[in-house]
Amino acid sequence: QVQLVESGGGLVQPGGSLRLSCAASGSIFNIYAIRWWRQAPGKERELVATITVDGSIHYADSVKGRSTISRDNAKKTAYLHMNSLKPEDTAVYYCNMDLSTARGTIPDDYWGQGTQVTVSS
Repeated sequence: QVQLVESGGGLVQPGGSLRLSCAASGSIFNIYAIRWWRQAPGKERELVATITVDGSIHYADSVKGRSTISRDNAKKTAYLHMNSLKPEDTAVYYCNMDLSTARGTIPDDYWGQGTQVTVSS
């Protein structure tokens, strides 16, 4: 059973920063692409950042220059550091990983339960 658990969300003042973590556990053979998404109330889920297995990184325009996605393969953990936070960054942030559970198997799509980030004074 694979689990992804996000942490690090909370209430942050505008202009502040935070670091989200996503730890994967269970029977994991390899982790491929890792993505952070977010969903604000009444809005569609938005892809915020992606890091591939070879380290290629992409950011949504809305967070580019303010965010850093990273991964620690040994710890099976991904991070999203965000600074200069704005009220419009308020959302539930989700971690998503493409991972395989055994050698030779096709990677499957796994999601965390989400962590709330609220940017407000």
